[in-house]
Amino acid sequence: MSKSLVIGLLLVSLSAAAQVRERLDSLMRLANPPAMPGVALLVIIDGKTTYNQGYGLANTDTRAPVTPETNFRMASVSKQFTAMGILLLEKDGKLSLNDPLTKFFPEFNPHVGRQVQIRHLLIHTSGILDYEAVMSPKQEKQLSDADVLMLIQPHDSLYFEPGTQFRYSNSAYCLLALITERVSGKPFVSFLKQRIFQPLHMNQSSVYEAGRPIPNRAMGYRKKDNAFVFSDQSVTSATKGDGGVYTSLTDYQKWNDALRTGSLLDLPKALLRTGKSIPQTKGSYYAAGWFYQQPDKPILFHSGSTCGFNNYVVSIPSKRFLMACFSNKADNKANALAIIKIFVDAGYPELATILTLDDLTQ
Repeated sequence: MSKSLVIGLLLVSLSAAAQVRERLDSLMRLANPPAMPGVALLVIIDGKTTYNQGYGLANTDTRAPVTPETNFRMASVSKQFTAMGILLLEKDGKLSLNDPLTKFFPEFNPHVGRQVQIRHLLIHTSGILDYEAVMSPKQEKQLSDADVLMLIQPHDSLYFEPGTQFRYSNSAYCLLALITERVSGKPFVSFLKQRIFQPLHMNQSSVYEAGRPIPNRAMGYRKKDNAFVFSDQSVTSATKGDGGVYTSLTDYQKWNDALRTGSLLDLPKALLRTGKSIPQTKGSYYAAGWFYQQPDKPILFHSGSTCGFNNYVVSIPSKRFLMACFSNKADNKANALAIIKIFVDAGYPELATILTLDDLTQ
């Protein structure tokens, strides 16, 4: 290839990246006014940081701005950290994905506990009851993962025979956090810190604990009429395994790098070994806390939504592509969809359908 051609291709690439940044700037400014709750957006293309910026306020009372250092509640994006904890314990030889629930919870109803395996919990094929469906409608006290166990362990019914269907389950990931504690002998918070956050130098990341301060914390909000109102916590906001991680763009980039390079474990092999196709979709799977497509060179996706947060992450490790969009505004899917459309137009057509998987988490 001639030198002039190389220079020409480089200029085209730089021009395309500049156009993407310009479109993202325009979108983010329009969708996230400076005096309202906002969004933090990280985009990495071909291994290079193309966009890394915050918009709006992390806290409307203190007027603290959203920055790449702001820590957002990850909601269900947390599941990839919970899954990694289980896979690390499997790597240590301390558990098997074929272990039944009764191995860790002898108190579990035997009809259910003997059928459901760790593998089923990881890939949302357990059929165990949703704790949100069996908790009291008058519940006021925040639930813990241990409370989730207490709610579902007496029941002798499942939605379906384990392994036969896909049904997204927060209950499953609360149980996985408790299994992590019982196998490791450490609190779930300490285990993630020692085995994931500290080794990856994710120094800003933590797991929610009521009353414990979180530095650079974004507070959650929801829209009511034409204004945003405080909406940071609900009765299900204190469970850890299904949604308790707080992290920032800065730390999430470190996590993404670790997954791509396999510094904790080989993620593509883990996906192929544990993944389960999703009957409701075409060519989509779930494993290790990720929805994904193309098992050999996966396109990874997960969203996270609570009463005051809305997050989306899309990763294509083989192309060294990452889009991480963290928002402290509930029901902010439209913003993420608009961002994805920009990348579809910019040469990533494979992203066109991936956000439809978000519907499976509801």
